[in-house]
Amino acid sequence: MEHPTPGAPAEDPSPRATAGRFGSLGPVGLVLAGGVSVQFGAALAVGLMPRAGALGVVTLRLTVAAVVLMLICRPRVRGHSRADWGTVVVFGVTLAGMNGLFYQAVERIPLGLAVTLEVLGPLALSVLASRRLVNLVWAGLALAGVFLLGGGDLGGLDPAGAAFALGAGAMWAGYIVFSARTGRRFPQADGLALAMAVGALLFLPLGVAEAGAKLLDPVTIALGAAVALLSSVLPYTLELLALRRLPAPTFAVMMSLEPAIAAAAGFLVLDQVLTAAQSAAIALVVVASMGAVRTQAALRRGERRA
Repeated sequence: MEHPTPGAPAEDPSPRATAGRFGSLGPVGLVLAGGVSVQFGAALAVGLMPRAGALGVVTLRLTVAAVVLMLICRPRVRGHSRADWGTVVVFGVTLAGMNGLFYQAVERIPLGLAVTLEVLGPLALSVLASRRLVNLVWAGLALAGVFLLGGGDLGGLDPAGAAFALGAGAMWAGYIVFSARTGRRFPQADGLALAMAVGALLFLPLGVAEAGAKLLDPVTIALGAAVALLSSVLPYTLELLALRRLPAPTFAVMMSLEPAIAAAAGFLVLDQVLTAAQSAAIALVVVASMGAVRTQAALRRGERRA
C-alpha cells in the first residue's frame, strides 16, 4: 500500500510550506486528510490506467514524486557508507514493488477490496511482532474478512488481482521495516527522496515498455503528476505533521481505516459498488487491524513499565 506508516522515517518534504496551511486541522484531521488524499489519488490512478496502463501510471507517479522530493530535499549523495546505500536501495525496491503490485491489483479488483487485502501485510507484521495470544483473535477476524471478500469462496475474487494485492501487502510490511532503517541512516527527508528516485529508475523501463510514447502525452503527464501529489507528496507531509502531535499507536489505528476510505473513494470516483458481504469483510479487517495495533501498543507500554 503506497502509504506512510508509523514505521516510516520521520521525514518532512516541505514542513514550513505545509504547516501553516494545514496545521489548523489538528493531528486527527491531518491523518484523515492524508488518508483521503492517498485513496482518492489511487482512484484517479485507476481512471488513468486506460491511457497509460498500470505500469505506466506507476512510472509517472514515482518519477514525479521523486523529482519533487529531490528538488525540495536536495539530498547529499556523498559521505554515505555502503550499508547506507544498501538500505536506501532496498527501501526503493520495496517502494517500487508496493506501488507496482498495488496498481496491478486495482486494475483487476475494486479499490476497497485491494486495499483490504493489502493491509493484511502490516497486520501480519504487527501480529507477529507482539506474539500475544489475543492476536489470534485479530488474525481470525482478518481471515474471516478475507473469506467474505470472496463471497464465502476465495475463488470468487479475481485470483490475479487478489495475488497482486497480497503481494503489495507483503511489500508494505517490508516498507515499514526498511523505511525505519533508512530514517535512522539519513537526515530529514533525504532517505525518502533517494529511495523514491531508486524506485522511479527501476520502474522507468517497465513503464516505457508498456506505455511508450503515451507517457509523453501532456494530459497523461498532468494526470500522473496529480496522482503523485495526491498519493505521495501531500500525504507524506500531512502525516508527518500529524505524527509530531499524535502518538504513533493512535496514528497506526487511524491508518487502519484505509480500506474503508478506499471503498468510499472507489464508490464516489469509480462507481464501484460493494456487496453487503464485501462491506462486512472490510469492516472485519479494519477492526482486526485496529485491535492488533492497540495490542502491540499496550505490550510496548508494559515493557517500558517493567
